[in-house]
Amino acid sequence: MITSMQAARLIDISAVRTPHTRSDIEQLVKYAKAYRFINVHVLPNWVKLLAELLKEEPDVYVGAPVGFPSGGHKTEIKLAEAKHLAVDGVQEMDIMMNVGRFLNKEYDYVLDELTQIIRDVPKGVLTKVIIEINVLNDAEMKNACALVIESGADFVKTGTGWVPGDANIGRIRAMKEVCGDKIKIKAAGGIRTPQEFLELYDMGVARMGINTKSALEIVEHLKAYE
Repeated sequence: MITSMQAARLIDISAVRTPHTRSDIEQLVKYAKAYRFINVHVLPNWVKLLAELLKEEPDVYVGAPVGFPSGGHKTEIKLAEAKHLAVDGVQEMDIMMNVGRFLNKEYDYVLDELTQIIRDVPKGVLTKVIIEINVLNDAEMKNACALVIESGADFVKTGTGWVPGDANIGRIRAMKEVCGDKIKIKAAGGIRTPQEFLELYDMGVARMGINTKSALEIVEHLKAYE
């Protein structure tokens, strides 16, 4: 059985919703320090604050999104955003794929944009590309995974958590068949229970974005068995 600490080191927690304030971020950091969650994600304008709050915590990483949540920003805007995140201290960058262009079969556009962003990311910053599987069919989802592998990203991420859907256990298993050992998977959105967490862990999912309430419940559940 995975320990509560090992579980926390697989979980990203976040404050990336419209009404989140400084106090929400400060509370999130307290949870991250207490439970040792591996990554805290905030919206871009809060990254400098988050980096300051975590400066004494070298194993809790500063995360933020690029082109969030739609992916429909112009490429030059995404590039500028990624550059500013790096300057402000980001250590993990979740890049939103341009899903509309992808669904329009403009694969060269999508790949070129991702490649440009990832190429310019400073060495040591992890990159995760969000493909939003809840708006893709199975064939599209697999094609998106292949495209992200080609882009050179460190992870392919299932979704933003902004599009309704469940934990997508079966669909993530299909993603794993495509991704194999070529790229890591981050599952995000709809993961609520210890059972879902453990099933994804057993599948080999390397990272999970889980809302804070559920993340705490999952870790506390595992701690009860130690």
